[in-house]
Amino acid sequence: MATKEIKLTFGMAEDDVELGPVDINDTVQFLLKYDEEVQNPSDQRPGSIFMVPSVYRDLSPSSFTPRVVSIGPLHHQDEHLKGFKLQKATYMHNLFHNVLRPLDSTPEQILKECVTKVSGSVDQIKACYIGMQAYSDSELVKMMVTDACFMLAFIYERHIGHSSLGPMELLTTDICLDMLLIENQIPFFVLQDIFECTFSRLLPTQPLAKFILVIMCNIFEGDLEINSSNISSAHDHILGFLHKFYQNPDRDSSRLSERVKAHSVVELDRSGVRFSTKRDAKWPMAIELELSRFLCFPLSWSKPTLKMPVVHLFDETELILRNLIIYEHSAQVQTCISSYMLALDKLIDTPEDVAKLVKSQVLVNELGSDKKAANLINNMLKEVPLANFYYQDEWKKMDEYYNAYWPNLMAELKRDYFSNPWSIIAVIAGIVLFVLTVVQTVLTALQTVYAAKGP
Repeated sequence: MATKEIKLTFGMAEDDVELGPVDINDTVQFLLKYDEEVQNPSDQRPGSIFMVPSVYRDLSPSSFTPRVVSIGPLHHQDEHLKGFKLQKATYMHNLFHNVLRPLDSTPEQILKECVTKVSGSVDQIKACYIGMQAYSDSELVKMMVTDACFMLAFIYERHIGHSSLGPMELLTTDICLDMLLIENQIPFFVLQDIFECTFSRLLPTQPLAKFILVIMCNIFEGDLEINSSNISSAHDHILGFLHKFYQNPDRDSSRLSERVKAHSVVELDRSGVRFSTKRDAKWPMAIELELSRFLCFPLSWSKPTLKMPVVHLFDETELILRNLIIYEHSAQVQTCISSYMLALDKLIDTPEDVAKLVKSQVLVNELGSDKKAANLINNMLKEVPLANFYYQDEWKKMDEYYNAYWPNLMAELKRDYFSNPWSIIAVIAGIVLFVLTVVQTVLTALQTVYAAKGP
């Protein structure tokens, strides 16, 4: 093969450095391999399972790293997770030899059906991963079948209140959380295929969506409710399935927001805004500003009320939120979680803001302190680019109210005269002194009048 050589030199005069020849044909062939390795056919979804970029991972590494079990290929080689492989095998053995025993098929027949189904979608499986280590088709199929069988068997035991973990049962919560990590997923269609080969035959009236609901962690008060959309829609993976519960069915996800001015809870409280809970069956994250017809009067019964869903802040909340937010910004889905966290971020600047929301029962803070809760909320969207804000109408109304005459007057009075106990005491003392002065003046005037009239 003819090779064309090109001499490349850098520097000047005596400091010239010669880098040697460039083999153009060899370089072209090398670069073409990258083109061949890119697998993103137009008829497939782009990869939705990937290692989180370090700019986000470094903010909270524990929110993205599995603690107990690896699901899928991205953490398959992690040393601290290899010890759980025996437990996976235990779950699989129990599934095929005990749980599925009522079926007419033998364990070997069911397992062969599982392997056959997964083998037929290897290319589709590969397309779901970004930056996956190279595995042979055979290795990938074994991994998918093993992990899917383990997940379904684990979920089934959650339903019946039994555990094959034995003394390791205390890891149950960690395993459920591991199944929600974006780096620790298998494609939902793989889980569906294995479900159809196993539990769908054992529980014919139970769809996969209802079956896996038992491991879903809801940070909002109330139960996650299954509807026709949850059952019939296609999902990327279990994390994507959880995200479907938070999407607004009436909202256009492409709607861009306008920048609106934010006011903290303390500021809004001073201007007369109240906070209360709201439960919306249609959209669990609905926020509504309820305005009074008598906003021109600064009376308690005329105050506007911001109604919000009840959010639980506990140790696992950060993990769930961060994975949902990363998923939102990597898939073509609504950025509803990001929008809600932006709403909280606009409301909360200090621990005092958290305390007022806790008092209003809008927040349930189990993190140990209001400061921890404020830090969690204020850091959640760090480095995350935001284009949508689903509550812009409510925030515009709040800003208009806040800038009106009476709210400004009330806020100024509270800030200047009722911001702390000492200022309140001083105001009361001043009022009492003023009243006594007026009374004394009136009495003195009356005495003068009576004295002038004489006896």
